[in-house]
Amino acid sequence: MPKVPRILGKDAVRAFKKAGFSEVRTCGSHVILKKDGHALRLSIPVHAGRTVGTGLLKSQIEAAGLTVEEFKELL
Repeated sequence: MPKVPRILGKDAVRAFKKAGFSEVRTCGSHVILKKDGHALRLSIPVHAGRTVGTGLLKSQIEAAGLTVEEFKELL
């Protein structure tokens, strides 16, 4: 199983946008993403200079219906 990358929140947001998600709003230091036609919403932390935890990122990738490999290709 491939490892989840250690990336910044803004890079994760960019990759999810490439996968068809759009930014709904910003709540403090989190960006809320939604895919048209789906009830699923993703909340990605975009704290300055800090990477997203690998457990959180993996769960967001799976919730989005992607594999880690597919997500890495979007980066």
